[in-house]
Amino acid sequence: MPTPEPDTATAAPMVTSQSLPLGPATVSHTLSRWTRAGDFLRSPEGHAALLGFWGALMITFGGLGAGAVRRNDPLLEATHLSWLRFGHGFVLATIVVWLGVLAMILAWVRLGRITIGTGGHTGTITLNELRAIVGIWIFPLLFAVPMFSQDVYSYLAQGTLLRDGYDPYKFSPAQGLHPGVLLDNVSPVWRLTTAPYGPIFLLLGRAITTVTGDNVVAGTIAMRLVMLPGLALMMWAIPHLTKHLGGKPTVALWLAVLNPLVLIHLIGGVHNEMLMVGLMAAGIALVLEHRHVAGIVVIAIGVAIKATAGVALPFLVWIWMIHERERRAAKDEGPLPHPLWTFVKIGGLGLAVFAAVFAVASATAGVGIGWLTALSGSKKIINWLSLPTVLSYVVSWVTPLRFDSVLVMMRTLCAGALVAILVWTWWRFKQTERQAVLGILIAFVAIVILSPAALPWYYSWPLALAAGFALSTQTLMVLVGLCTWLMLVFQPDGSIGLYDFKHVAAATFAAVVAALSLRTVDPLRLRADKPKP
Repeated sequence: MPTPEPDTATAAPMVTSQSLPLGPATVSHTLSRWTRAGDFLRSPEGHAALLGFWGALMITFGGLGAGAVRRNDPLLEATHLSWLRFGHGFVLATIVVWLGVLAMILAWVRLGRITIGTGGHTGTITLNELRAIVGIWIFPLLFAVPMFSQDVYSYLAQGTLLRDGYDPYKFSPAQGLHPGVLLDNVSPVWRLTTAPYGPIFLLLGRAITTVTGDNVVAGTIAMRLVMLPGLALMMWAIPHLTKHLGGKPTVALWLAVLNPLVLIHLIGGVHNEMLMVGLMAAGIALVLEHRHVAGIVVIAIGVAIKATAGVALPFLVWIWMIHERERRAAKDEGPLPHPLWTFVKIGGLGLAVFAAVFAVASATAGVGIGWLTALSGSKKIINWLSLPTVLSYVVSWVTPLRFDSVLVMMRTLCAGALVAILVWTWWRFKQTERQAVLGILIAFVAIVILSPAALPWYYSWPLALAAGFALSTQTLMVLVGLCTWLMLVFQPDGSIGLYDFKHVAAATFAAVVAALSLRTVDPLRLRADKPKP
């Protein structure tokens, strides 16, 4: 059998700075790297990468005035940029942010055509190129003020409570913090709400505030850096899931990670979903690879960040049982014991692993399980993204009933429907690995739609799993339109734009154009040649 010729990119001898600091091999290697970088930047994907970078840069600059800036920001005053927060400066900053958002969406759609292979492209982009683009796009956002949300200020306040010896599950920021820069910037909705997050996230908040003190700028940047492992886990796990779910790795990474809804909200907005989703996706991938205990440990850590990750755990019991059945068949050990006994054994072991992780985390933080009661704090959020809220408005319009009383009733009905759907989904989707993951996906969608509160970045939960399946171009177009619309319906300072008809109409128009652009380069025919006279 002939020996294949070595790849010149990998077979070149290693040259160290000690052996050949300025030798010809070093120069050649450096030139080769610069040549490859130049070729990439001149390619269509390179153009998209640069467009997205400039979009992120515009968001970062415009956010100084239009983002969720501090109420009193001496840093802007010291740099003579405080004019961006008022009058014409605020309008200019807002325009710059929206231009940056649209640039990132345009770059994402262009990259989607390249990745999928539509619009005359061949779909030859690699995973490593997409991962590099992720880094290019998020770099400016690491230094932005919080964008489209003020939640990071609540995170820092809760970490400060734990640092100062208060239990964040018993004391709200208003109860445990002295008046000052931290408390001033917490949203009024959350000032009197105890922490709804898990003990590991509180420990991260305590570590950050121990280092940064009451410095909100340093705390925000540090919190973003803490989220980056979640992004790295997503970049590893989501393409990995496609091996079991039938999707294409590059398409999955493009849809679930490079998505502006994910990067701008989870990195720019500094949301702990970044960690939770990354841990959840990695845990599922590990379980699919027969590393059951490790996978459950990883998901348990995700639950200790945010409880939503726990939705996946009951479905993973089915996958473990499937693997056990396959193992016994491969080794000719006969059929499984009674399914109920197998379920109790595997489910009990999984529950014990989960409980051990959570017990250690809670003991380390010195807190109990009070976060379970604090989860109801989300009921304070009322917007049109939640089905119970939509139904309540409709009923209050066509009947003499008051909105507040109808909202309580609708939330109760939708909660009952959600429980029924979760139980049915868990029981129905248990025959194969693919079915079990699909069940998790459906459960996440049901939670987002039927819960009392919904926010745009919540859709990152099911999106991370949906990307692993084989999706048609039409389905991808629908998802592009939905993600674009969700990205545009909130204001850069975190307020809701859903109550402004013009805003919603503009967001809907942009979403339709983005969806059509995934398949057609110029859906509005703006570049069409004029007919000759």
